[in-house]
Amino acid sequence: MNGFSVVEKFISINGESRRAGELAVFVRFRGCNLRCNYCDTLWACVDTAECEYMSVQEIYEYIKSTGIKNVTLTGGEPMLQKDIKELLKLLGGDRNLRIEVETNGAVLLDEYYRTVPENISFTVDYKCPGSGMEKLMCLRNFEEIRELDTVKFVVSDRNDLDCMVKIIDTYRLTEKCMVYVSAVFGRIEPQEIVEYMTEHKLNDVRLQLQMHKFIWDPDKRGV
Repeated sequence: MNGFSVVEKFISINGESRRAGELAVFVRFRGCNLRCNYCDTLWACVDTAECEYMSVQEIYEYIKSTGIKNVTLTGGEPMLQKDIKELLKLLGGDRNLRIEVETNGAVLLDEYYRTVPENISFTVDYKCPGSGMEKLMCLRNFEEIRELDTVKFVVSDRNDLDCMVKIIDTYRLTEKCMVYVSAVFGRIEPQEIVEYMTEHKLNDVRLQLQMHKFIWDPDKRGV
């Protein structure tokens, strides 16, 4: 089938990142090139996930029909979708929209950093050792990241926190962009992260909690 493989589309609040707490329209795509051992949307990553096929224009029309300005493209891994360039071009051309692309750090983004308009930002994961996927990170993404983008670390233990500090220092991330750290839900307590941040004087690093997992059941879809 042609088009984008869309497994979910819905309106909710942004549970994390710069616009946490604000309404957003979410479009979740099928398929991912990683298999993080803590993934909370694994069902969307497999090729057999039920989906609807939508064109660039259909996705845009759906987004506009909601009346919501914040747009989150997520997955799975949205940057693997065949026509993602065309979708970003159309969405980015509408300056009434603010588009956030959640991407896993394993897809090279330098071309997009140079070409997308400023109403499109990327939230780029760095997969720490606890994910089992660190070796697949495209490190150039962190060299060239823009001020309007975000790097997100999802940590499960102190070893992951140590890794985070190393990457922040190596790529001087807090001087370039926003940096967030999140806990793997159920593996590490946020208090432990705060204590680590205090111990290491992590200025300009922001702890974020996945707000939607506190409002709804952590496994609930469509929120």
